[in-house]
Amino acid sequence: MDVRSRFSSLQVPTAFFDGPGGTQVPDSVIDAIAGYLRESNANLGGPFGNSRRSDALVAQARLTAAAFLRCEPDEAFFGANMTTLNFALTRTVGRTLDDGDEILCTALDHDGNVSPWLELSHDRGLRVQIVDVLDDTTLDYADLERKLSDRTRVVAFPLASNAVGTTTDVERIVELAHGAGALVWADAVHYGPHGPIDVADLGVDVLLCSPYKFFGPHLGLGYVRADLTAQWRTYKVRPADHPYETGTLPHELLAGFVAAVEYVESIGWAAIRDREHALGQRFLDGLPERCTLYGLPTMDGRVPTFAFNVDGLDPRTVSERLAERDIAVWDGNYYAIEIMERLGLSAHGAVRAGLVHYNTDAEVDRLLSALAEL
Repeated sequence: MDVRSRFSSLQVPTAFFDGPGGTQVPDSVIDAIAGYLRESNANLGGPFGNSRRSDALVAQARLTAAAFLRCEPDEAFFGANMTTLNFALTRTVGRTLDDGDEILCTALDHDGNVSPWLELSHDRGLRVQIVDVLDDTTLDYADLERKLSDRTRVVAFPLASNAVGTTTDVERIVELAHGAGALVWADAVHYGPHGPIDVADLGVDVLLCSPYKFFGPHLGLGYVRADLTAQWRTYKVRPADHPYETGTLPHELLAGFVAAVEYVESIGWAAIRDREHALGQRFLDGLPERCTLYGLPTMDGRVPTFAFNVDGLDPRTVSERLAERDIAVWDGNYYAIEIMERLGLSAHGAVRAGLVHYNTDAEVDRLLSALAEL
């Protein structure tokens, strides 16, 4: 693919199927980060050139974030990562909750959208429940409906599972949650490189994602509906401009974020999704019989992230042997505690291969051949 020429990091023998833990970045992102540090490095609010250029960069980053999430610029904000942002945000909304209030998370969630609620429950006497999945790893919407009550205050869920790749029916979740008077709290981290995010169209109240999962730098990006922000007392220093940003932003990473969004826009979501669908189906069609797949067996209702095990080998051994062949995959639980327990994989987890649009047919075939040879 022509896009590969835009990534120096891909000009190596390694086939990268490690995208669920963080994608490779195009050279334009690297250049933007280095360029900021060379030419504009300064804090905000000064009358001199570097500071003025930094002011302009932050403003540009907010506009870019708003365009990427389809929200207003003051509804988007940045932080260290999704999990750090979520701990801060859950503490903020915790000020509005009472003992006995309920939070629903799902068995598809990354722990970054579960543990913040569990910790808050220790402080505020809340009840956290987990919405189950069906045997095919799709969310059990009947269980969600059963667990909603007049005490449910938040429904937290992922757009896509970072472990098994299953996507969720956001419209259905929003309808059920809002019908019960609950906030909808979406984790879009894993979905980020696979499709567009439109918070208004989705109807969510809070959404969090991570640019380093969609070809950018290590950074967290969040959205909260403006009318909620107006009601909440947030944790911040008094002179801070943004209610959810607690200190000086990593300006060089904002420059990289802008470049990452520009890269995605230059490819287009339609091309990305078509390419990923073809790559994912190629993987599924060729998966050796001695590999046990956890999750949906087709590309319908999922992104191309695949959890599997190889008969007779533990996940760590598989990932190590693939690494010896210059094939990068993950093993373990990937912080997806509930789904691993649900699948009976708590002890060792599973192997995870994640595909994105810069992967090639030849790389997929290399992975499949290696799995057959193990």
